[in-house]
Amino acid sequence: MLEKPTKAQQAAAYGKTIPDVLAPGLDVVFCGINPGLYSGAVGFHFARPGNRFWPALQASGFTPRLLRPEEQRQLLDLGLGITNVVARTTARADELTDDELREGGEILARKVEKYRPRWLAVVGITAYRVAFGERHAEVGPQNRTIGTTKVWLLPNPSGLNAHWSPQTLAEEFARLRVRAVTADSPERLNPQ
Repeated sequence: MLEKPTKAQQAAAYGKTIPDVLAPGLDVVFCGINPGLYSGAVGFHFARPGNRFWPALQASGFTPRLLRPEEQRQLLDLGLGITNVVARTTARADELTDDELREGGEILARKVEKYRPRWLAVVGITAYRVAFGERHAEVGPQNRTIGTTKVWLLPNPSGLNAHWSPQTLAEEFARLRVRAVTADSPERLNPQ
């Protein structure tokens, strides 16, 4: 179990980065907006208690059990990965500038072209719209591809995103999982 970082440790994490959880040919790479200070302090993605990313993965069937943030590397065995639009940690995502998000979108596209996952799932509608210049993008599959990688837009799993309940968030993650599980996809996306 992760030890809760102090306020001083979180403040010291400002501007740090967390390594991506990536490998070539994954089925789905989840892409956050950017890591928060809590995550930066502990060194794991989506680590703040109350973030619904890990529960949504489990409830949607992507993982066979609820993984803890410190188990993030186990996602690779399931054909899953994690990265961010912007690598640096901040206290709030609204601290990022539009230019920073657009530059992050370019960096993300290069990562996707390098690692070639089947799907890129961006968790954060507003960040996606700015990063990729798609002002009217909505949750769900996108027309955009990056190389051969298909793109799906998911709601932000932050506990602050009250528009999405844990159940509706998990349902949206499950829509992606069902789409990602095709006749030619590995069984690893169906861990039940």
